[in-house]
Amino acid sequence: MTENGKRVLIIGYGEMGHAMEYLLGQRHTLHIWDRHPIAGREPVELEATAAGADFIIYCVPASPIGELAERILPSLTGHSLSLSVAKGLDGRGRSAARVFEDVYTDRFDYGLLYGPMISEELRAGRPGFAQFGTRTPDSYREVASLFAGSGLYLEYTSDLCGISWAAVLKNVYAILFGVADELGLGDNMRGYLAVAAMHEMDRIIIRLGGDAQTSHRLAGLGDLITTATSAGSHHHALGGMLVRGELKDIGGEGIHTLAMMSELGLIDEDHYPLYRLVRRIVDDPVDIRNRIGDYLSRPGEQAGVAGQSGGVPG
Repeated sequence: MTENGKRVLIIGYGEMGHAMEYLLGQRHTLHIWDRHPIAGREPVELEATAAGADFIIYCVPASPIGELAERILPSLTGHSLSLSVAKGLDGRGRSAARVFEDVYTDRFDYGLLYGPMISEELRAGRPGFAQFGTRTPDSYREVASLFAGSGLYLEYTSDLCGISWAAVLKNVYAILFGVADELGLGDNMRGYLAVAAMHEMDRIIIRLGGDAQTSHRLAGLGDLITTATSAGSHHHALGGMLVRGELKDIGGEGIHTLAMMSELGLIDEDHYPLYRLVRRIVDDPVDIRNRIGDYLSRPGEQAGVAGQSGGVPG
């Protein structure tokens, strides 16, 4: 740790927890907590460690963030800043930003770290890129200083709602890229899907309260390209599994997002035909090639993408 190092609590020791350890371990004092014992490490008492932390980084799925935030809330001090890398919805349909808003209210600072930051690449010393969404520029400057020299390059945004939904939706659309690649539909199809997905993401994000163009930044377009094309992407792999009928281990944040958004009626799928196609493939993965062909053959399905040849603007 350097003289100006910070005290950091990492909650969760999965892939991203390991990546945060790699990025920050040489410059800061780290404490790592996980629900399960970590081999070779002394157990960490969560509440006591949170009380002394300058930064708390949640490297867990969205579902347990609310419970964990409530658990450490009485221990937090005014100087602490919480970050989440979770790109999904909890069991109540809340994003990490909404969970922090509900639990922390205006008492403690928080933010979201979203963008092209595959953990394996970060741990291999390759660069990563992310937007840090927070309510104040001062919080961004603190986090930028925390990661300075780590190889993770940050961009500021105040649109917490927009980047939350960008991070959620990109996992949904990435599944379809895996489907198309498994079916051998080619590079032209991949290019089309990128444009069609961005068109719908932009409209959905605005509909749910985010800012125009947020979907075109690192948390949206940047992470979509990464998740949709990376050989190690879980959601890209899900698409291939659906085509092959390997349904036993189908799961992940994109699958959970589809279920939650349908259950809560967060969007009208009739206005977003590509999203609807993904949901139908996931719910009933049969005759997938013909379903995609049917989608492409319908005038208006590619609204805003193929509109010059008959699409109806949406």
